[in-house]
Amino acid sequence: MKGTVLYAPGDIRFEDRETPTIEEPTDAVIRMAATCVCGSDLWPYRGLQPTNGPTPMGHEYCGFVEEVGGAVRSVKPGQFVVGSFATSDNVCPHCRYGYPSACAQREFITRAQAPFLRVPLADGTLVATAEAPSGDLIPSLLTTSDVLGTGWFAADAANVKPGATAVVVGDGAVGLLAVLSAKQMGAERIIAMSRHEARQNLAREFGATDIVAARGDEGVERIKELTGGIGADSVLECVGTQESMMQAIRSARPGGFVSYVGVPHGVKLEGAELFFAHVHLHGGPAPVRRYLPHLIDLVLQEKINPGKVFDLSLPLDQVAEGYRAMDERRAIKTLLRP
Repeated sequence: MKGTVLYAPGDIRFEDRETPTIEEPTDAVIRMAATCVCGSDLWPYRGLQPTNGPTPMGHEYCGFVEEVGGAVRSVKPGQFVVGSFATSDNVCPHCRYGYPSACAQREFITRAQAPFLRVPLADGTLVATAEAPSGDLIPSLLTTSDVLGTGWFAADAANVKPGATAVVVGDGAVGLLAVLSAKQMGAERIIAMSRHEARQNLAREFGATDIVAARGDEGVERIKELTGGIGADSVLECVGTQESMMQAIRSARPGGFVSYVGVPHGVKLEGAELFFAHVHLHGGPAPVRRYLPHLIDLVLQEKINPGKVFDLSLPLDQVAEGYRAMDERRAIKTLLRP
């Protein structure tokens, strides 16, 4: 088969690779229905995250089970499945406490931008649907694998409650789906921070009540103005930069909650400011597997349509253009079909 490989910053190739097979009795091999490019893929693509030689890419996936190892019991060939970007056994102490993305046996999926994918720890990682979904639901189901699950964690970790005021920092796919998640959790006011009209429009469609285009100190001041000088109950940081993190912390009210789900690059916190901010901080790699059954159910019942974050759809062999479009902000998120 052919798959996506990053050779150097800006150098994405779709080239021959070995077709995955069962390596451990707990493995499954799936045939992809769809995969995509993630905002976090742009960090190494832009040279902001080091890679050690040619690197297979992709960690978001859904598709049909082709083969399972002898120890797999929860899924079987022919079923449609969605899995997390982090594998999990669902039995270790971290999984049982609700953090499967910190599983003692965790592996990160890295080869999903290809027609086939080997998934370790299949029983604890994959969730099967009762029947094959209709094609129009595939994009939304794909989002549950990462960006919706991560946006949901952003809202959950920021303690979004009915009636709350929430601020979402970041207008990528995760930020936009954090808006959707905050709406689902009952936030009364959702302030999306965005400078891009198309993303602002989608944020409003997902539930944003206010848009703030300002950044940094100016953005914080605007949040304070909108909240009567108090700050927000919940702030969802969905970028991963120093500016976005500080903007999030400074936008929260004393006693407020700040979640951080953007992969951090160069983020450093100053102890004294954090001490006097009186905010709760909670984040990290999203425990997507914890949320998957619920999110899949919301999609299948058509209560949400997170697949709208895909504004570019390409054949998998045109993956390089998908990266370019997202890097140049011509696309929010690229859907890839084998």
